[in-house]
Amino acid sequence: MTDYSDLIQPDKGQDARTIHLVDKQGYDEWLKGRNARERAHLAAVGFKPDAFVHAILPGDDPEKWAVVTTVARVDSLSAWCLAKLGQILPEGRYRLEGQQPGKALFGWMSAQYRFDTYKSNPPTKGPRVLLTSDVGAIAPLVAEMRAVALVRDLVNTPAADMGPAAIEKAAERIAKAHGGRLSVTKGEALEQGYPMIHAVGRAAAKHHAPRLIEIEWGKDDHPRVALVGKGISFDSGGLDIKPAAGMRLMKKDMGGAAHVLALAELVMASGLPVRLHCLVAAAENAISADAFRPGDVLKSRLGLTVEIGNTDAEGRLVLGDALARAGEDKPELIVDFATLTGAARVALGPDLPPLFANDDALADAMLTGGIERDDPLWRMPLWDGYADLLETDIADLGNAGSSPFAGTITAALFLKRFVPEGALWAHVDTFAWRPAAKHGRPKGGAALGLRAAWAMLQSRYDRRGKN
Repeated sequence: MTDYSDLIQPDKGQDARTIHLVDKQGYDEWLKGRNARERAHLAAVGFKPDAFVHAILPGDDPEKWAVVTTVARVDSLSAWCLAKLGQILPEGRYRLEGQQPGKALFGWMSAQYRFDTYKSNPPTKGPRVLLTSDVGAIAPLVAEMRAVALVRDLVNTPAADMGPAAIEKAAERIAKAHGGRLSVTKGEALEQGYPMIHAVGRAAAKHHAPRLIEIEWGKDDHPRVALVGKGISFDSGGLDIKPAAGMRLMKKDMGGAAHVLALAELVMASGLPVRLHCLVAAAENAISADAFRPGDVLKSRLGLTVEIGNTDAEGRLVLGDALARAGEDKPELIVDFATLTGAARVALGPDLPPLFANDDALADAMLTGGIERDDPLWRMPLWDGYADLLETDIADLGNAGSSPFAGTITAALFLKRFVPEGALWAHVDTFAWRPAAKHGRPKGGAALGLRAAWAMLQSRYDRRGKN
C-alpha cells in the first residue's frame, strides 16, 4: 500500500531532477534561454507546447537529465497539471524550476495510486517524489489523498469481499484509530427500528446481513454534523432485476458509504470542531424467496409509509431510515452521499455529480469547494413541482416516480421527506466510478464530491487562522 507521505517531501536542497513548466504563451521566450543542444533536441523530437506534452532534456551527465512539460497556465496550476508526470516518470526525486507545485501536489500523488490486491504479480515501480518548500501544504494534501485512496479501495473491492460486514469493519478501523464510538444495529433490532433498511437487505445471505453502522465523535458542545451514506454492497435490482450490463458495476453501489467514511476520517484526523455523527445504511439488494416485492408497502422509521414501485429504487429507502435517525439528534447540517440514480449520469455524465441543497449558502460553499479542489459539482433544483410524481394511491409516497422524467430530482425529493425541519441539508448523487482513466484519475472507483464537501466543512467549522 502506498504511503502517500513518501511522495511529497520538504525541499531541503537535496539532489533532484528539474521539471520545467511551459505554456503556449511563454514557450518561445523560455526556449530562447535554453542552450543550443537542448533546442536542437526539442526540435528533433518535435516538441510542441500542447497540453500534457513532455520531453526529456539531456544533461552533461547521463543521470543529470531534466524534464519539460506543458501546462495550460504556468502561473495557475490545477490539481492535475503534473499528474501525467507523476504517473510515467522514473522513480526518483523532482522539483519544479522557479515555483511551487501548489494544488498540483495532489495530482502527483493521485497518479501513483494502484489497486493491485488481486494481482498475482503486481507491477513494481519506485516512488516519484516531488519536493516543495511549502511545507505546510504537505500534511493536508496527504490526508486528502489518503481519503480519496480509501474511497477507491473500498469501491474497487469486489462485492463478495465488501459486504455489509466488511463495510462495518472499515468503519470500526476508522473509529478505533481516532477515538470514535462505533455502534451497529442489525437483526431484530434493525427490523423493528429501521424497517426499510431491513426490507432491502433481508434477502441476502446471513453473512451479508443488513445493518445500520454509526460512528460518533467530538465534544458535546460543538455543532452537530451528520454524514449519511448509501451502502448497498451489491445491487442486483432485486425482483425488478437489472440486465447484465447494468449489474456489472454494482459493487460500486456502496460508493456513498465509502465517501462518508473517508470524509468522517478527515474530520476526525484533523480535529475539526464538530460533533460528528456518521451513518451508513449497509445492505445487499439480493434476490430470494424473502425479497421485498413491487407493490409492497413498507413502514419507515419516520412513520411514513412507502409503496414499492420498483425494487431497484432501493437506495432511497435505506437512506430514508438513516436520514430519519440522523435527524433525531437535531444536527445543524446533514450531508449525504449516494450512488442514487442513473438519471444523474444521463443528465451530467460520469464526472460531474449533481448537488441538491435546501440552502443557497450551503450549496454555494459546496460549489466553491469543488472549484477550489478541482472536484466539481453541479447544483440541480429541489423543485417541489415534481413532488406529485411520488404520490401513490395506497401509501404516503412511492419509491419510484410515476414518470420516466426527472428521476434525479424525484429521488432527491424523496430523501427530502426524511430530512428534519430546520436542518441544513446537502445531497450528492455521486457516481463513485470512473469509466475511463484520465491523468491522475485511474479507471475504477472514484471519489467524486468528497474534496468539495471537505472544503465546505473546513470553511464552515475550521476557525484556525481565521481570527
